[in-house]
Amino acid sequence: MMTADANVELEVKLSLEPSASDRARTILESQSNNSGADRMSLRNIYYDTPDFSLDSQRMALRVRQKGSQFIQTLKTQGEFVDGGHRRLEWEWPVASAELDRSLLMQTPLVGQADTERLQPVFETNFERQVVMLRESGAGAETLVEVAIDQGRILSGDRASELSEVEFELKSGHPEVLRRHAVRLAESVPVFLNVLSKAEQGYHLAGVLSPEPDLSARPDVYGFFRCLSACWLRQVPFPDQGSDFALIRNAAQATGMSEELEQLLGQLLAGQPVNSLISDGLLGRVQLALAGFSPD
Repeated sequence: MMTADANVELEVKLSLEPSASDRARTILESQSNNSGADRMSLRNIYYDTPDFSLDSQRMALRVRQKGSQFIQTLKTQGEFVDGGHRRLEWEWPVASAELDRSLLMQTPLVGQADTERLQPVFETNFERQVVMLRESGAGAETLVEVAIDQGRILSGDRASELSEVEFELKSGHPEVLRRHAVRLAESVPVFLNVLSKAEQGYHLAGVLSPEPDLSARPDVYGFFRCLSACWLRQVPFPDQGSDFALIRNAAQATGMSEELEQLLGQLLAGQPVNSLISDGLLGRVQLALAGFSPD
């Protein structure tokens, strides 16, 4: 079966403590020429089957309401690139918050899940402000869309806070996303979170979420994935006797060896990942490591 054309999305997502959101907004507005951009309220309803077949395949399906407009979106997990996620995305305007199953018939979801059994699982409802960052050089313009989100994730009678900044590449080189994130991290404590809003929502809904496990010799993405799982579950970093040689190599190549050792000391001493965000060290180390290429 032929599939509908998909867009490729590349973004870097940073989680913030809610108290830092206004400061991040002020800094990003100062770097943008559309600092007066309005804020918008977004309601996002995520769908899955009763056995959570989409989640098991790392896919996310939602209908977003913005005012009187509705957009249905299907995303894949994708891959980790330059500190961000590159993934496939299908989008369609729809008439209401009700899922239009007919639009899914030409996507990879067909054959992977029973679309007739799709039902709402959780919502992510937040206020968003978008600012655009532009750079010119070498005859080309780089354009980055920055979404500043603050709100809540809801599932039944359960709720959790949501405070994020997302840098999405519209044109230019992927490395520019990490560079903008580094600039923000110099002034505001951040956490490079590799878990999507959907993964956070599934966790709140009681679906099995990522375990904070490490391989015997984790790479940079494995390290980040473990940190994000610890953050989500609010549990200590696992001391599994792992060999951090690959992480140390990346830190040495990016001039962050001393900072990494300080961070590893805190993590292996049992300090929760969530408590390490506020002093800024965690985010700065992550963003430096994200820029390392072993090739």
